Amino acid sequence: MSPFPPPEAHAAAPGTAGSDDGAAPGSRRSAFAPHDPLSDGEVHFLWHFVQGGFMDADVRVALRRAWGMCERHAFAFLAVDAAFRHGHLHGPALVYEDLMQAALGALGPGAPSRRRAVARALRDAGPCPICALGYGPRSAGFPSDDVATRGRDLTEIRRFALATERDWRSEVCCRCAGTGGSVRCRRHLASDLRAGRPAALEEERERVSRVAARLRRYSRSFRWELRGTDTPDDRAALVAAAGWCGGWGPWLWIAGENPGQEPR
Repeated sequence: MSPFPPPEAHAAAPGTAGSDDGAAPGSRRSAFAPHDPLSDGEVHFLWHFVQGGFMDADVRVALRRAWGMCERHAFAFLAVDAAFRHGHLHGPALVYEDLMQAALGALGPGAPSRRRAVARALRDAGPCPICALGYGPRSAGFPSDDVATRGRDLTEIRRFALATERDWRSEVCCRCAGTGGSVRCRRHLASDLRAGRPAALEEERERVSRVAARLRRYSRSFRWELRGTDTPDDRAALVAAAGWCGGWGPWLWIAGENPGQEPR
């Protein structure tokens, strides 16, 4: 078992034309289900991507437009980086620090009085950059045996997620988890706003601000002069940011839960 959606989840995913989950029309914002592991193509691409490909200017623009990646590839990015970096997730921390700053801008002062503008700002303006390149559960690729094995190994990301779970639990979207409460990920917050459902925007801004500050501390801890200054709470902010931007399915799965095929 692995925390990656099957191909049929891509075909019927929320975010295709006519959906209302915050994804751009035609994008592949996949539902989560614990099935297909990463394909050779995905592993091969992500192995190069984590070497610094995510810092390319055009890639960063695409990541901002898509609020990161689809649920499958957001988790895969962190999982592959953790596998090759022994759980030291500096690259993903930089990416999500940028995205959470964008989230603070979208949820800026006066957000409750401009619900439509906030909903528009939280929508995907483009598809997942990795899906857009054609990578998915059946993609061919030519990773070495070592890269393929390590790239699919979830040991490090599972260790990272479970070691910080106590600190990211309170950030889990209640609709992703199928529980009651007001906590929302970006997609479900945007969906609530467009549907005219109640949305605790001030509360959400406070949550995003808190996560952004903790994530900034984690990102800065990779500097030589700040080494060792991060806390489990700071590391948990990376999981919280990935879940807020792209969905909580894989993180709930890795914590021993199965949220099912369709986000609620």
